[in-house]
Amino acid sequence: MKRSTLWSRAFPAFLVLGLVGASGARAVTLDACIAAALDRNPDVRGATERVQAAQAAIREAQSAYYPTVGASSTYARTDNPPQAFMMMLNQRSVSLQSDFNNPPDTDNLALSLGLQVRLYDFGRRELDTRMARDGAELSRLVLQGLQNELIHQVTRGYFSVLQAAAFVAVREESVQTFEESLRVARERLNAGGTVKTDVLNLEVQLAQAKDDLIRARNGVQLSLAALNTAIGQGLVSTNNLPARMELPDTRPEFGAGSNAVTDRPEFSAAVRLADARAAGAQKARRQYWPTVNGFGSVDWNSEASTDFEQSYMAGVSAEVTLFDGFRRQAAVAGAEAGERAAREDIQKAANSLKLDLTTASLQAGEAWDRLEVARKSIENAEESLRITREKYRQGAADIPELLTAQVGLAGTRTRNVAALYDCLTAMSNLERARGALVRRYVKEL
Repeated sequence: MKRSTLWSRAFPAFLVLGLVGASGARAVTLDACIAAALDRNPDVRGATERVQAAQAAIREAQSAYYPTVGASSTYARTDNPPQAFMMMLNQRSVSLQSDFNNPPDTDNLALSLGLQVRLYDFGRRELDTRMARDGAELSRLVLQGLQNELIHQVTRGYFSVLQAAAFVAVREESVQTFEESLRVARERLNAGGTVKTDVLNLEVQLAQAKDDLIRARNGVQLSLAALNTAIGQGLVSTNNLPARMELPDTRPEFGAGSNAVTDRPEFSAAVRLADARAAGAQKARRQYWPTVNGFGSVDWNSEASTDFEQSYMAGVSAEVTLFDGFRRQAAVAGAEAGERAAREDIQKAANSLKLDLTTASLQAGEAWDRLEVARKSIENAEESLRITREKYRQGAADIPELLTAQVGLAGTRTRNVAALYDCLTAMSNLERARGALVRRYVKEL
């Protein structure tokens, strides 16, 4: 499988990634995670093997066009009159002076080379091959759908890890903010400019911030475990992820696209399944027609292992079933019903995929709007805290006002981080709903 080397290929014209290493270790890119998942994920590997099995089924179906050749060897000894007579006859050693009723012990070494070939079956072999090809294509499309979904799941897991790491940074900054406010409050308490309850309230808020920090750090480990599970190996750690990812400044186009539904591998799989069911119905109807076969053999017979006498036989046979307890009638009815059901499944798949695409497009637009709001509000929250902290330092603001500003800034930064990675995930989900991820990351089988 061939993967693209630039994530911008997967998100054309609207995704810009700012990759800044979190440590001295080399950052693992999203491309690398996707490539590893496509290679190592057990679901994808199993589906790939099923594609290979379906392709082998094509060759198996095509083998019906070739003759069947077999060889056999038999050694026998008998004094049974008919069998002894036939042995001597095949060896061309019969004598009219022999006592046919009391033959001596007679042995025979027979070698045979036989051939059978189907001459005509009213297109049943062709339909078997067509059904096998449809099955192989169906397996390939199922694999593509799985890969398309896996790429998105890895992308979402990757962003979840970065989001959790960003939450840790927000919590750490919140702890530092409360520690600084607590230091100022203690200085004012020692100078007689505030009361003990201000210090106690800040200590309570600091403890809560540290508790949130512990939870955020644990969230990083959980997100890493989920991402590595999707990849199929422990590729990613906290030491090799980029520290920052950014969106462009202008709103992307979130339109669905006219061919987005029909381009999905799930829709193509539904069409291919209906085609296979149609071929199966045709084959069931042709079971009423006869089958014409050709056969032939070359035989060698000898009393010992030398002086073989050769003979041959060739012929043509036609076979037709006159009555089978209405089995063929039931098979035709079942196959035709299966074909009709598969045709209805095409419309069902189209409706489901259209809803999926519409939902993904709306969610992407909503995520972008939320991010725009979060971007503007974080500047206001930072300025509000700066002003409130300065007023508190001068004794012009009380502790509830300061706590409100600090908690407000922490919440705003958290929402900003959530909105950023929710928007990135929503964009990936929109590309998944368009069926674009697998087309850009996976070479056609």
